[in-house]
Amino acid sequence: MKVIIYTTKDCPFCKRTKEFFKEHNIKYSEKDVGKDEKVAEEMIKLSGHHGVPVIDIDGKIIVGFDEEKLKGALKL
Repeated sequence: MKVIIYTTKDCPFCKRTKEFFKEHNIKYSEKDVGKDEKVAEEMIKLSGHHGVPVIDIDGKIIVGFDEEKLKGALKL
C-alpha cells in the first residue's frame, strides 16, 4: 500500500494525520507543499484543493483529517 501525505510545516490537521498513521503503524511518505511549488501543483491537480492535508492512499484521495475515511481506505 502506498500512502502519501501532502502537508505544510504548521498544519495541525497534518500533524494529527501523521499521529494517526503512527498509531496504526502505517508507513507513509510526506510531501511539503510549502517548500516545493511543483509538489503544491501536483497536490492541487490530484485533489482540486489548495488546503492540506491531502492524503493519497493507493490513488484514493482524502482531503483533510477524516478518521473514518482514513480507516476505510486503509482497511482498519
